[in-house]
Amino acid sequence: MPIPLVMTVIGPDRTGLVESIARVVADHGGNWLDSRMCRLGGEFAGILRIEIPVEKKSPLFAALEDLQERGLQIIVRVDQPVAAATSGKQTKLEIVGSDRPGIVRDITSALARANVNVEEFSSELVSAPMSGETLFKASARLQLPDRCDVAALKKDLEKIAADLLVDVSLADLPA
Repeated sequence: MPIPLVMTVIGPDRTGLVESIARVVADHGGNWLDSRMCRLGGEFAGILRIEIPVEKKSPLFAALEDLQERGLQIIVRVDQPVAAATSGKQTKLEIVGSDRPGIVRDITSALARANVNVEEFSSELVSAPMSGETLFKASARLQLPDRCDVAALKKDLEKIAADLLVDVSLADLPA
């Protein structure tokens, strides 16, 4: 029976980094299931979920130690899947506005107060098309609880958006 693992990887970006991880996984009979990886600054960062045969766990960990000796920091955990939320609804959050410190803190504080789970979050700085000013753009996939007062959440987010001079929008995702 295969064992599911979740790995986080970070290290200096270089050509062949993902291939070296994929090779170790494949060489140990692993199946690459899901991943999110990117270069941020000069660093490569990623998270991935794999399955490997139970008897290959120790040899895999030893092989990953070899990668760590070549400059990667790797954390591996046994995946403890939880049942998918069957209640509540999935929503997408979009944020766009002038960059300034505290945008993520303020938005995520509002989400936490409403017991909203942030399932996926990405952000970037981009140049505004006409002015060239630095814009902050973010998107998130959210899981709203059944008892979420969506109107109150939108009002809270709109107040934050006005204070920060950013646009915030919520849109339901298909079930």
